[in-house]
Amino acid sequence: MKKLIATLGLSALVLGAFAQEGKVVGGSGPMISMDKEVHDYGTIDKGANGTCEFKVTNTGDAPLIISSCKGSCGCTVPKCDTAPVAPGQSTIVTVKYDSNRVGPINKSVTISSNAANAPEKIVRIKGEVKDTGTTAPTSPVKEVSPMAPTNP
Repeated sequence: MKKLIATLGLSALVLGAFAQEGKVVGGSGPMISMDKEVHDYGTIDKGANGTCEFKVTNTGDAPLIISSCKGSCGCTVPKCDTAPVAPGQSTIVTVKYDSNRVGPINKSVTISSNAANAPEKIVRIKGEVKDTGTTAPTSPVKEVSPMAPTNP
């Protein structure tokens, strides 16, 4: 009898754990889904347009509220709308990278929301900024011979 009660109690505990896990995985509440996890700029020229977009879709059954978007440094500036996103609807997170910085790009943006599946979603931008090598034209230097007469 003791074994039967212990087995039933353990079974109830295990089933309860699966029910809780199924609640989040099953889709109740707001759920965040991204069109991509990484935006690859490839190789871009210094000063080029460093703007990209990430499409955020609410695949859950309650309004998704994005509370903030934060770049990993000052050179990566995200913009996100904090208005609730209805189930099945989408919004855009715009990310602007300062392409005046020459070198590799490997930055992240953290999107904080009330999503049941990922309250903090991290997306990345990558690529490389190349210096175009063009500089402002300079006026030619007039060479003066040391023996040339000078005008006072």
